Amino acid sequence: MAVTAHFYGVPIKNQYNGSAVVDWDSDTIKCALATSSYSPDIDTHDFFNDVTNEISGTGYTAGGVTLTTPTVTYDTASNEIRLDADDAQWSSASFTCRYAIVYKSTGTGSTSPLICYVDFGADETVASGLFVITWDATGVAKITVS
Repeated sequence: MAVTAHFYGVPIKNQYNGSAVVDWDSDTIKCALATSSYSPDIDTHDFFNDVTNEISGTGYTAGGVTLTTPTVTYDTASNEIRLDADDAQWSSASFTCRYAIVYKSTGTGSTSPLICYVDFGADETVASGLFVITWDATGVAKITVS
């Protein structure tokens, strides 16, 4: 099972065309979970209200969890801008999910810009336990500068 991550195109474009929408290390950055019925569209999905089939279940609150300790770094050796945070986790959880969606929360879905999503490659199920998304050692997401 291959785990893959992707940026949403429209919010990233808006970020770099003078319409800054996300300040990673000071905005409220959240991670929500969706079922396999969600079809991510990196070309048209721009705000959290575009995310369908958010999961429900024990230990999960709609909108997901707030990522703690968000940081932005630049690695000159790899020419990567790295967006990182503590691992996302849900305790005493019972649910099934396929996608993790990272976004800036404004409190309103239609104004909360999407950032990126992770496709677990298959459904992930937890039953009365701890569900943790352990981010890659290089961060939640990274942008290579060339």
